[in-house]
Amino acid sequence: MESYTHAPSVAPSISNPSPTALLNGHGHGSEILNQPPHSTSVPSDSGAVDSRASPPNTVQAACLACRGKHLKCDGKYPCSRCQTSESECVYVASRRGYKGPRKNAVSNPNKRHATDSPPSAAGDSCPMLLGATVSTAAPPSLATFNPAMVIPESPATPFAPPGMNGLQLYRNPYLNGTNGSLVEANSRPQTVPERCIDAFYYFFYPGHPAVLSKDYLLKMSKERDLNHLLAAMRWVGSLYIDAGPSRATFFEEAMRLVYAPNVVKDGYLVQAMVIILIGLDGNCQQEKAREILSDVERIAIEIGLYTRAYATMHGGGVPRLEESWRRTWWDLFVVDGMVAGVHRHTNFLLFDIVADVGLPCEEHEYTTGNIPRPMYLEDFDDQIFSGEEREFSSFAYRVASIRNLGRMMRLSGYPSDENVNKIETLLSNWRMHLPQSKQHSLNKNCQPDEMMFQAHMINHACSIMLHQPLSQLDSSPAREVTACAPHRAVESGDHFNIHTRHIIMASCEISKMVTYNVPITSHTHFFTCVLTLSSIVHLSKWALEYFIQDEDELRQRIRLNIGALNKLSGVWKAASTASSQVKGVAQEIYRTKRAQQNNPSFWVGFTQEEIISSMAADEGIMSEINTMLTSAPSAP
Repeated sequence: MESYTHAPSVAPSISNPSPTALLNGHGHGSEILNQPPHSTSVPSDSGAVDSRASPPNTVQAACLACRGKHLKCDGKYPCSRCQTSESECVYVASRRGYKGPRKNAVSNPNKRHATDSPPSAAGDSCPMLLGATVSTAAPPSLATFNPAMVIPESPATPFAPPGMNGLQLYRNPYLNGTNGSLVEANSRPQTVPERCIDAFYYFFYPGHPAVLSKDYLLKMSKERDLNHLLAAMRWVGSLYIDAGPSRATFFEEAMRLVYAPNVVKDGYLVQAMVIILIGLDGNCQQEKAREILSDVERIAIEIGLYTRAYATMHGGGVPRLEESWRRTWWDLFVVDGMVAGVHRHTNFLLFDIVADVGLPCEEHEYTTGNIPRPMYLEDFDDQIFSGEEREFSSFAYRVASIRNLGRMMRLSGYPSDENVNKIETLLSNWRMHLPQSKQHSLNKNCQPDEMMFQAHMINHACSIMLHQPLSQLDSSPAREVTACAPHRAVESGDHFNIHTRHIIMASCEISKMVTYNVPITSHTHFFTCVLTLSSIVHLSKWALEYFIQDEDELRQRIRLNIGALNKLSGVWKAASTASSQVKGVAQEIYRTKRAQQNNPSFWVGFTQEEIISSMAADEGIMSEINTMLTSAPSAP
């Protein structure tokens, strides 16, 4: 148990936060506006002031940039100084000196009390809450920007605090510390950087839970420079909300800070770079992501992040921080394996590193700070033979699952039947020896368990990659589906063999994962490529010339995969590309089948019921696919 107390969920009110604090998401206290109070009387810094006592040309409030420099502000929006310097112009309605409404005061319809809602040119709506940006100026160019990168812009689903839009509440501890309390939607308008940080913890963090929880990280950022990590979190968080032009600015800032000449090479830098490379990979910038992956692997090995001693030496005696370092190594390990598996361009470098880092604990233990004594890979491997009853975390099973992928990639002479049997033994053992609590992607409280979701996802994907080369399911109909990896040619056979059965079963299990009652965008973006892998198998089977008994079920699975890819398209460009390719192949297969059905000889040997059923099912799925094509969200 940790010795220090939890940081409060809401920081004390600060009357004059600096622009830097606002950019970093640390601004608290007064309501933040992106429009100045022009025609409305606002309490000045010295307290509530009657509008009759102020000269007509008196500026009642100064923007934050002018306040920070102690300069006179003209009160315009943007003010002349910010317009000249192309700075962000933000106003704060100060409450300093306010003692409540005056008694017996003369009614003034133009006077706004300090407790009233902030003024807005758009009526009652608040631009911050609607996803508007605080600046419309173009992002500044960076002469020292390395590596250069521009992310396309597009709106995504606006982020709302948990509990306000029907999403699961189990993610609240990631946002608000260990007490799981909700932030009231109307407590105060959030800045765009703050909303991006919240979106990071709500959507991205559960899939890659290595950084400290929000309250502890913000507390730590006051003691040391974590601007590069916060910048990376802001950029990835901006992918989930309508951040406008700020998204490009956040990305440039994150890249500039992680590649700054004086940046400290430590676990925080590794965390920032992993977050960025995942975001780049999900936005079809795979080459740039691989460059960062190579850099972060070198840094992690150089600082000894893979050693047991690193967490102890750099944890400062704080169990939660030590656990964060263990998670940082293993999450990098998993990401390295996922990139190698789904893209087939890298070789899973970290698999060959002899690491003795402790395995991560359960998520609820990490978020509450009740960190148990860590167990290790040798404990996991020997659990059957040691006779010791030990319960390993979902994160540990995720690590074990990706290790099987690494073993498959290291086999020489693959894919021979002997090597395939060796790996299938590992995959089957992983599944058969799962405890009852890990059989499904739910924790003991029946809430979604993202770590087990990924562990099962990786296992099914390994099964497809292992058996597909030796299967007899012709993959040529889906050769255009190359969003994640190049086409893998598989020759057709007269009869299905055992390898074909393996890939069909694994593909069905992946499609079934779409049905879990959890927002699709809360899963790791690598689920996009696993769905694509599953879709290739489904499409190849659907393209078979002869009648398929479970054809209707097969088409429903294709619909599931396309629907999930469409949802992911709202955040990840890679999902948009994959969705377009899968739908294109599905349409081509449909047209080919319709052409075959127009030939009377095609139906020889089929009953009338089978003919009607097949035609009706074809019409149904293509109607759905055409609807998806016209209503699919645009990719970022």
